[in-house]
Amino acid sequence: MFGTTRSSDGLDDRRKRILYRAWHRGTREMDLFLGRFADVALEAMTDEELDVFETLMNAADQDLTTWVTGKNPIPPTYDTPLFHRILDFAKANPVTD
Repeated sequence: MFGTTRSSDGLDDRRKRILYRAWHRGTREMDLFLGRFADVALEAMTDEELDVFETLMNAADQDLTTWVTGKNPIPPTYDTPLFHRILDFAKANPVTD
């Protein structure tokens, strides 16, 4: 899968913007990492989780990649339960062609 499977229909404006941003990161790897998670989890996220997700999306793709791969430790600002949920989701749902 190489693009969103979720329509933005029925989402409020904030969630629509977040869904778009999650799928338009700059690197395909981060599009898939954040976008696939957003497809399945965005609608049910609380306002607080949306805040955390938006903060995470403000991080540079290069930094996110090093945290996801374990090359660098996750800084405390980003080391949140939500980030670990995204990591767990990515491990449980690997990208296949």
